Amino acid sequence: MERETIVVYGASSAEAEKVFVDAAFELGGLIAKSGKRLVSGAGSTGLMAAVENGALDAGGVSIGIIPQFMVDNGWLHEGLTEVIITPTMHERKNRMAKMADAVIALPGGTGTFEELFEIITWKMLGLFVKPIIILNTDHYYDPLLEMLERTAQRHFMNPVFKSLWAVAQTPEQALSLVDSLSDWNDLTSKVNIDK
Repeated sequence: MERETIVVYGASSAEAEKVFVDAAFELGGLIAKSGKRLVSGAGSTGLMAAVENGALDAGGVSIGIIPQFMVDNGWLHEGLTEVIITPTMHERKNRMAKMADAVIALPGGTGTFEELFEIITWKMLGLFVKPIIILNTDHYYDPLLEMLERTAQRHFMNPVFKSLWAVAQTPEQALSLVDSLSDWNDLTSKVNIDK
């Protein structure tokens, strides 16, 4: 399935290691070269800026969604194709989800984890059906993936929900998964399983 708009979550930390920054930049370039639009958090630092710059340097469209308080703090990337300013963080995440034909999570901290877990939860509930890909650069997400496996093993999550996300080791693999994965079937949402 051809998907046009890719939402990317990622760290804003300016101290992220080069291996993560390079992978984010590469992903942005691949998104642009494939003719897809990038949607991200509009940040001017870290992996967020790297993926945005990768898309822009490759001649692509990079749309940023950012709450007003972040703009006021000077955290906005000034070179984006389009900027959408929201009143709150919640509205930012809602707009990103509505625009997404797929989501890719880059490495990050608590903010990235929160975005990733929220969109996984929405998918579990049937509120979001598009692909979710975790880009596991340099095995960053290995402990988190082990914890998710444990949630199924210890009966805090139905094992069927381990299919809510896919894992990529490289930017190329992540972009390949974007178009090869199917939408989630609502019949397997928690709402229907629990009936």
